[in-house]
This record gives sequence, C-alpha cells and structure tokens, in this order.
Amino acid sequence: MASQRDCVCGGGGGTGADCPAQTEEGKAEKQQKTMASSGLEPIDVDSIIEKLLSVRGARPGKQVNLTETEIRGLCLHAREVFLAQPILVELEAPIKICGDIHGQYYDLLRLFEYGGFPPDANYLFLGDYVDRGKQSLETICLLLAYKIKYPENFFILRGNHECASINRIYGFYDECKRRYNIKLWKTFTDCFNCLPVAAIVDEKIFCMHGGLSPELSQMEQIKRFVRPTDVPDTGLLCDLLWSDPDKDIMGWGENDRGVSFTFGPDIVSQFLKRHDLDLICRAHQVVEDGYEFFAKRQLVTLFSAPNYCGEFDNAGAMMSVDETLMCSFQILKPAEKKQRYAYNGLGTQRPATPPRK
Repeated sequence: MASQRDCVCGGGGGTGADCPAQTEEGKAEKQQKTMASSGLEPIDVDSIIEKLLSVRGARPGKQVNLTETEIRGLCLHAREVFLAQPILVELEAPIKICGDIHGQYYDLLRLFEYGGFPPDANYLFLGDYVDRGKQSLETICLLLAYKIKYPENFFILRGNHECASINRIYGFYDECKRRYNIKLWKTFTDCFNCLPVAAIVDEKIFCMHGGLSPELSQMEQIKRFVRPTDVPDTGLLCDLLWSDPDKDIMGWGENDRGVSFTFGPDIVSQFLKRHDLDLICRAHQVVEDGYEFFAKRQLVTLFSAPNYCGEFDNAGAMMSVDETLMCSFQILKPAEKKQRYAYNGLGTQRPATPPRK
C-alpha cells in the first residue's frame, strides 16, 4: 500500500532544472573510461543488477547470492566513483530523496517500484543502508550497482552505520561473515570510507544523514575533508552523521545517544538564513509517518524502512522534489501485524544506538 501527500518545502526559491540528459551510449562510454583509468577489472554491472532484481515479487526474505568477486568489484568500482565526485555533492531537481533502509531489501524494491527504477528517476539516499535488517548485502549491493551504472543520476550519502565500529556490532559484520567472509566486510569498509557526507539540491535544500553541527559555519569546511576517512568520535563529520533535532530546547544540547549534540529550532532557522537555504532534509530517526517536520517546516526527517526491525508500526516515506522545489511525500504504509515480515528482535523500544567512546 502506498499513498502520496504534497506540500511546499521552504520558499521554493530555487529555479530547479532537470539533471543533464545522458544517452545510454554516453554513460557506458564514460563508465568504460573510468574503469580503464582506474586499472580495475571490468564488472558486468547490468548482470549484477538483473540478478538483484530477479527476486521482485518473491516472498520477502529470499536471498540473492552474488559471487564474492561480483561484490568485491562493486565495492572497488563504486569507491572510484565516490572519490571522483565531491564529498559535498551539488544536485539538481527533480530528485527523489530516501531515508534509512537498514537492510530491508524488499522495502527498497518497493520504493523503486513506486518512484521508478533508475534511470527513470533521479535518487538521493541519506545513509544507513546496513545493519538491523536481514538483507544488508542485497541492499548495499543494489545501491552500489546503480551508483556505478548511473553515476550522475544516483547518489548515496554516508550514514552513521556506514562505519566499521558501528556495523561491526549491529549486524552487517555478522551477515558478511555468515554469507561470505570477514575480508569482504573489510572491503565494504574501504568503500564506505569514501562516501560523500552531504548534498545540496538546487542551492536550497541541504541534505545529510544526521544533522547540523556547532562547528559548521561555512560549506567549505565539508569540502575540506579528505577521503578515505573513518568517522571520528567528535567534530563536524561526526555531527553530520549523528546529531538530532530537539523541539524542547534552544541552542545546542546533549544527545541521549552519547554521541554528538541535539539542536533546537532556533539553530535551524539561523542556519537557513545564514546560508540562504529553504530546507534541511535528514534521516537518522524513526518517525511514525515516514516523514516528520520540525522548526515550522524548515527541517524534515525522512525514514524509509516501514515496520522498522519488525518491532515498529511506522510507515516509510520518500520525498519527491520537483523542478520548482515543490516537495511531495510518497508513503509506504506499514503492513498489518499478521502479514508482517518479522525480524529477530525483542522488546518494543527503538534498538539501542551504540555509544561512541
């Protein structure tokens, strides 16, 4: 089940423009040149995508068993694409923006079925592709494959779970070890360390996984990060992936996660005014309807994994931004409990977020 809701995000100050049209031949030629210049072994990305999509319509949970060589190739080629593009990516509308997926592969397929499979639509994902769900491997492999196939139309940012110290504990390491080996998990880590960390859509919508930072005064600071890099325990990069809005405070506050900060609506307003932006778009938190506004619609939280972990009754959402920066929300409704594809999890509280020490 899916539904759509419309609204205008911010002032719609940007003019918006379609992403540059590219022929399939042109993209293929560019891809081949990238492969040749990097010295990497070619991969058959079309075949990999076909395999990953072969389970469409199957009972949720059916695995796609790519070869280790195919997965390693995806990581290595995607890494080169990430490094060839900025760490702060500048994008153009129209585009569809998605929040956390967390290994819920069949829900990722539902998002594409609703929004259009690449390249029929342009996409930006805000991080947290792995951990907690049962099929992190299929999830991240499809996203990497699309990034390689459509590098100018498909973008994925880094979430706090695209970090070795986190996904070592919360499921991805164990999935890699069980289905392949630890060496492959390390290859993913090398790839994750090269992901971009923020995006700006038409100079008006600032996107990241977590939130703002008290250290962020100008966008140039983000551009100065050198990749590959791990996520530090404190500082700007940590905050972009870990911080949270809090309606009950003004200014900056302590974060219950034990990492980074919380920020009040005043911080959001000041930041948008200072940088001539309309909206902050972030993920990182479960929200009941799949999206939730903050600070008088100056910030929106997106979460795209319905029935998160099999423990929540939340919907998932995807935000579509058109050429005029009108934002509409496409909703993946939660399944009825008797129909739900359950995950192994206990209790009713949000799965604990690990402290960073």
